[in-house]
Amino acid sequence: MKMISKGDKVKLEYEGRLEDGNVFDSSEKHGQLLEFEVGAGKVIPGFDEAVDGMDKDDEKEFEIAPEKAYGERKDELKQEVPKSQLPPVPEGQELKAGMQLAVQTPQGQMPVMITEVKGDSIVLDLNHPLAGKKLIFKIKVKDISKGNEK
Repeated sequence: MKMISKGDKVKLEYEGRLEDGNVFDSSEKHGQLLEFEVGAGKVIPGFDEAVDGMDKDDEKEFEIAPEKAYGERKDELKQEVPKSQLPPVPEGQELKAGMQLAVQTPQGQMPVMITEVKGDSIVLDLNHPLAGKKLIFKIKVKDISKGNEK
């Protein structure tokens, strides 16, 4: 019996969708299983908690509230930025509300949404695109490597 516990490495098939049914991510989309160490903080907290105690070949569907996923949306994460500080826009495209950009941060690349375009500046929303949303996951455990096995 290989019940999943903290420190174990797991491989899962998964599908993540929003309350409206739209699929936002899946292992099928990436062409590979999701692999992570349980309890290591590499996935959102609600996901880590949901796999705890599962076994190989177990399937489960569960919901994760925003506070156990990407947090609530924060108005202070909206920032007005001069257009001159942005990378050049590809020829034939223009900046507009609803457009997503990738910006470089100390933690790596991060997606940001343009919420407003003004004269010489734009307003960026630095919240994670899934912030404030309830997430619904369907998973199947494909493999478990116990943390104490070398």
